[in-house]
Order: sequence, then C-alpha cells, then structure tokens
Amino acid sequence: MWPGNWNCLRLKKIVTMLLLDIQIKLMKKLLFLFSLVIAAGCSNAQTQTFTPPPDIPPYRILNTDSVYVTPANLKKHKATMIVYFAPDCSHCQHLMYELKPQMKAFKNTQVVMITFAEPLKASQVFYRDFNLKKYPNFTVGTEGTTYVVQRYYQVRTTPYIALYNKNGKLAKAYDKAPTVDDLVAEVKKL
Repeated sequence: MWPGNWNCLRLKKIVTMLLLDIQIKLMKKLLFLFSLVIAAGCSNAQTQTFTPPPDIPPYRILNTDSVYVTPANLKKHKATMIVYFAPDCSHCQHLMYELKPQMKAFKNTQVVMITFAEPLKASQVFYRDFNLKKYPNFTVGTEGTTYVVQRYYQVRTTPYIALYNKNGKLAKAYDKAPTVDDLVAEVKKL
C-alpha cells in the first residue's frame, strides 16, 4: 500500500505545483495587461489640452465699489483682457509690479481682474495697493464662491489671462503668467 499512496501523494503534489505555476503565469499576464491599461489612460490624460471657449465668460463680479458688474458693462468694439487672480498670490502681485511701468500700453484695453477671494476687502486692498483707481479701464472684483469664471477657463493656477479682440472673441490665453513684454506685444495686436 505504501508505494500506491506514495505515488498518489506525489502526483497530487505535482498537479498542485502545476496549477500554482499556471495561476502565477495568469496573474503576471493580468498584471501586465492592467499596467498597460493604466499607462494608456495616464498618457491620454496628459495629452489632452484645454481650449478656452471663444467668448468672454458670463461673469458677475462685485467690484471694489460694491457694485455688481457683468460683461454687459463692457464697452463695445474695444479689446478686453480678463485676468483671473488671487490678491495674495505672489505671481499675481509680481505681474502687477511689472505691469505698472507699462500701463500706457493697456490704455485702450478694458482690463477686468476677477478673483474668488472673499471678503471683498481683499480685492479692495489689492486695488488700493496697486493704485488701480488711477486707471479707469481697470475693473477689479470678486466672483465669490460661484467659481463661474474659474470653471469657464478651468483655472488651476493664477494668474490666468485671456485676451479678447474688439469683437469679443478670444485672441490669446495664458494659463501661466506671461512676460510683460509678451503681454504688451499681444495687446498691441488686438
């Protein structure tokens, strides 16, 4: 009886090892396939770029004078620059410091600076600190927690800048702060 039992046990052990080997190979193939699917999904997500809509966003902001302003307040047939910013953003402040000596280049452009920051006091301090009252073509205000403009442009970092021609159509958008020279050159083309 020993030899027969010994052969059965040995055969059972061999079959178990073969099944385990097949399972490991199958798991490796599934893992490889799963990795390919994830890699393809990630590479596809990285290649998708956002193209902003061609029209001025349907904003409704509370300006520094506590008055609501919309695109209807914009002058017709005049270029527009929308700047989505945060009053405490160092990149936004740096942009403003660099713009100050070039403000004449923007005199024929309506500049609407929109933030999400609340309370309104943050926008008022920004407006005051950069002496924007001196420039009547600049409007600064907050959209509050509606995030209409932020979603419209899919803003991820500030400042976000969109330039519109005299017909209100998008000419150029910057998802990162451009150099002031580049911005001035683009504004002159509007």
